[in-house]
Amino acid sequence: MIEAQRRALEAFLAEATGAEAVELLGASRLGGGAIQENWALEVRFRGGRLEGDHRLVLRTDAPSRIAPSHGRVEEYRILRVAHALGVRVPEPIALCTDPGPIGRPFYLMRQLGGEARGIRIVRDPRVREAGDLLLEELARQLALLHTVRPPHPELAFLPLPEESPARRRICEYRGYLDSIEAAEPVLEYALRRLERRVPESRDIVLAHSDFRTGNFLVEDGRLVAVLDWEFASWSDPIEDLGWFCARCWRFGAVEREAGGIGPKETFVAAYERASGRKIDPGRLLYWETMATLRWAVIALLQAERHRSGEEASLELGLTAHLLPGLERDLLDYLERLEGT
Repeated sequence: MIEAQRRALEAFLAEATGAEAVELLGASRLGGGAIQENWALEVRFRGGRLEGDHRLVLRTDAPSRIAPSHGRVEEYRILRVAHALGVRVPEPIALCTDPGPIGRPFYLMRQLGGEARGIRIVRDPRVREAGDLLLEELARQLALLHTVRPPHPELAFLPLPEESPARRRICEYRGYLDSIEAAEPVLEYALRRLERRVPESRDIVLAHSDFRTGNFLVEDGRLVAVLDWEFASWSDPIEDLGWFCARCWRFGAVEREAGGIGPKETFVAAYERASGRKIDPGRLLYWETMATLRWAVIALLQAERHRSGEEASLELGLTAHLLPGLERDLLDYLERLEGT
């Protein structure tokens, strides 16, 4: 972060918090986040609502983004709704819609401790010993989020599905595949098979739409906060459960079907108790299949950002290497789904 940006950021923070003066003591780029850019800030406030020293996270858009993700302005509004509801999320601090200070809109939130890397979470002995408790916490947070229904005054920018959420997803993913030059017959085949088995749903709620291991913080085996709200949408609540349980998000711990943390039955039962919904296993399997297809499509879109020259990144370019494994999982899921 260059000096001019630091000074502009200090001025913004002073105005946003009512501080007499703000000093940016440190700024370091955080790892992770292929769609957004995160910075850890150490900030000293003199006066105002944040008097004293604080650790914050600045979150802004990456140089390029994939179409399904929200920008930071929309994500901040979603975070505010979740925080006000009591969902365990980082406290939102301030939003800057003016690109002036750092060249892009951004927002700031409270920095929290804990581990977010999925591979470390599923290997953590404390998680393995008390995985059922962590699953209970995650299920309760998800059930609480799913009490939000449209319309909502702060979420008017989120489009409502004109038909069932599953049909909307199929239309979206087909459009993304059509935008990529390469042919992807396995994914096209999966789209058609899922299209023929669409579960109709009138239960529309605010879904996180990226609720998975790797997108929440864990410390000492307990949940700290749910992160990364850039895909939130009005959708079928079971979409969130399917995404969490899909094989592709177990980080190698495939036998622990709920996020690589513990039994799927434990997670689903905890969600049913907290939400009052009864989850049909066949519909959950459908959304696990859809989750696998979705991640395959996103992997292709990520690689396309690199291939097109839009954002040179080895990490993005290598994302496409996940495709063969996802195709294998997808065909396995389809066989199981059609067996039901």
